Amino acid sequence: MKYTILLTLKCNLRCSYCYIDKKENSINIITAEKIIDFIFSNTPAKESIYLGFFGGEPLLEFESLKAIVLLLENHPLYAEREIEIQVVSNGTIFTDEIADFLIQHNIVLGLSCDGIPSIQDKHRRFQDNTPSSAIVEKTILQAIQTFPSLMVNAVYTPATYKYLPETVEYFYSLGIRKIYINPDFGADWSAMDVNQVNEIYDQLADIYLKWDDLGDTAFISPINSKLAVILNNGYKPGDKCQMGIKEFAISPDGNLFPCERLLGNGDKNAHCIGDIYHGLDIRKLTCGKFCHPVEQSECIDCTLKNYCMNWCGCSNFFSTGYYNYVGAFICGSEKAAIKSAFKVFQVLNNKYGSLLIRKILGDGCRKISVTI
Repeated sequence: MKYTILLTLKCNLRCSYCYIDKKENSINIITAEKIIDFIFSNTPAKESIYLGFFGGEPLLEFESLKAIVLLLENHPLYAEREIEIQVVSNGTIFTDEIADFLIQHNIVLGLSCDGIPSIQDKHRRFQDNTPSSAIVEKTILQAIQTFPSLMVNAVYTPATYKYLPETVEYFYSLGIRKIYINPDFGADWSAMDVNQVNEIYDQLADIYLKWDDLGDTAFISPINSKLAVILNNGYKPGDKCQMGIKEFAISPDGNLFPCERLLGNGDKNAHCIGDIYHGLDIRKLTCGKFCHPVEQSECIDCTLKNYCMNWCGCSNFFSTGYYNYVGAFICGSEKAAIKSAFKVFQVLNNKYGSLLIRKILGDGCRKISVTI
């Protein structure tokens, strides 16, 4: 069960592709208590809990984060659950106090950074339009000393995807070994972009293999995630997100959404499926619109369908306006990722054999959830 709590809709950055509308709303302790109760009451007894803190910029509300973690740990059902906590920050706020608390409470840290300074500053600037790259790089260098498994997530757009090879090399040079890259699904992607993503992902595969030859391989999400799927002979039902069933996002006011990407300004909208005061809206959950299977003939007949994330409802929505209709860019980028992963798989299989590939992949074979 995945729950994402938006501590605040405030943010000190104004990223051009952000899907969260900025407001002054921040969580209060009464709402926080209700959220924790909802999480435990809504999670079946045998299910583990993944809890992510998001925003806005969540570390603007660090005191609230601390309070919620303590509420969670003091809950009567806490000891009976397997719980993983993560916070995703824009990298502009980081102190020794924050680091100490995260370590003490086993909270995973993820930072958002789009890559080399010129790319980071293209879309991720402060509210007054000043660049953010210098302070974010400083945070990465500081955080990696305390969090050797630090995760960094980069968003790429039609204006920046060509620089993805430079981006992953940049992160690698800073000591990052868990690199997540995700497209801005709502951008205006051209047919040429879709074609060129093939070449870019192929370059990422070459970089991955180069690092493997050096004996210091890094996790690159489009490569490793597809390698894991290849090893498992396709996505299994439990691998796929189940928006509004096993995945929820909660606004600072306590409104419930099937995914954090669909939250908007946090008010009740077409995506809202209830609130923590009155519970889930059964009418919306039973209509099946969030998890309805893709029925496009191109997908049904595709030989790569078992390896494709065409089931990601929020990505589809931002791309086409429908949860179950796949856009051209998602189709093209998924094919590119699958093709590149098969290239890597063949090389590693010849080099090590399939049993050793699992050992090499490590966390790549484990489902890791990251909010962008």
